[in-house]
Amino acid sequence: MGEAKRRKETLGDKYGQEEPIITWLPITKSQSEQFVKWTTRGSWIGITFLVVWWVTVRFIGPSAGWWQVD
Repeated sequence: MGEAKRRKETLGDKYGQEEPIITWLPITKSQSEQFVKWTTRGSWIGITFLVVWWVTVRFIGPSAGWWQVD
């Protein structure tokens, strides 16, 4: 008997389902990887907007006469 068949018999209905990271927390490993992927993407988008805002306020605004810089 192969290892996969033995594991399938041992696990029964739970065979092929992902296990949660922590037993009392219903989050699987793939869900945690998706969370890290989305938060990383969101962070880079936020950093990009911050840089664009800073360039606008620091350089484009004063040259267009929007703000008075002494």
